[in-house]
Amino acid sequence: MKTLDLTRTLYTVSDFISWQKNKTLVLSPSFQRRPVWNSGAKSFLIDTIMRGLPIPIIFLRDQKTDLKTLQAKREVIDGQQRIRTILSFICPDELDNYDLVNDFFTIKKVHNKEFANKTFGELPSDIRQQILDYQFSVHVLPSTVDDREVLQVFARMNSTGVKLNDQELRNANFFGEFKTLSYNLSTEYLEHWRNWSIFTEYNIARMEEVEMASEFLLLMLKGVVGKTQKYIEGAYEEYDDSLKEMAELEKRFRHTMSTIEIKFGDKLRLTPFHKKTFFYSLFASIYHLSYGIGSPLTTKIKPESVTTAQSNLMLKCAEKIENKTAPDEVVQATSLRTTHLSSRKSLIEYLTDSKIK
Repeated sequence: MKTLDLTRTLYTVSDFISWQKNKTLVLSPSFQRRPVWNSGAKSFLIDTIMRGLPIPIIFLRDQKTDLKTLQAKREVIDGQQRIRTILSFICPDELDNYDLVNDFFTIKKVHNKEFANKTFGELPSDIRQQILDYQFSVHVLPSTVDDREVLQVFARMNSTGVKLNDQELRNANFFGEFKTLSYNLSTEYLEHWRNWSIFTEYNIARMEEVEMASEFLLLMLKGVVGKTQKYIEGAYEEYDDSLKEMAELEKRFRHTMSTIEIKFGDKLRLTPFHKKTFFYSLFASIYHLSYGIGSPLTTKIKPESVTTAQSNLMLKCAEKIENKTAPDEVVQATSLRTTHLSSRKSLIEYLTDSKIK
């Protein structure tokens, strides 16, 4: 049985810059994908490095030493978009095919407010040094490994049998303001998701709580919509570059979650509202009573207080839904897909005793 003689090591950003300057780094082998990252993905990577957070392993392959120059070269066989992003940010003149339109970028405010819109040269010296000293985890394949074997390695790495769900794909494809806000808010309330038994650890690992946070933002932006991946995907695209209402969305999201915590507390896990579909209706109902679904986000609104009588009524309504003693149209709505627009509206109207436009 043939085994792979793989070297596991650490290299700094400075190492890659040095190799690029010495022309001993092969950045685009024939089987690598061409660079396609947008400015958001690039900004996110630089911010990750600035914060000292880990990034995926980079794979290199040694090339045989050139008999004329007596220099050894290294190919980037996985991670070329990451390395190219770093080089274009720090030393663009060292890239032979640098394109000002496609390669130039600065740090986005949504990723780092302190250093927003800055280039590498505009960063403080200690931050620049921190970037240059950042260490990558690198696996180096020997020169004896050919392209066919490289592809077999990556085929094995990608054959986990677990297909990425829609939210995981969005997380990989978007790096803008809507994605960042959805992720930050869902993470902020991680213990609530657990304490209320809304998501299992597996659900959280698959980013289902991020998808729900996205739905709540969509509720505030667009009103009640049926849950379809098309609607959620559309929001990620529409608000990727700019989300002017971010501060107001953040404030209203937190107020709604805080109200749920105050009115229901840890007992929520014992109610029907711990089910994901019902929790959406609860959040939407509390939001509607506080701000009004469809209220403009451009106007700062002082939220109405949700009374104990209103929250108790919601609990009674939820029990009736579970016991199937609620009105026929509501029971019918819950027996169908509760993510449909009409079903969602019926549930919210029943819980708040009001019409939702």
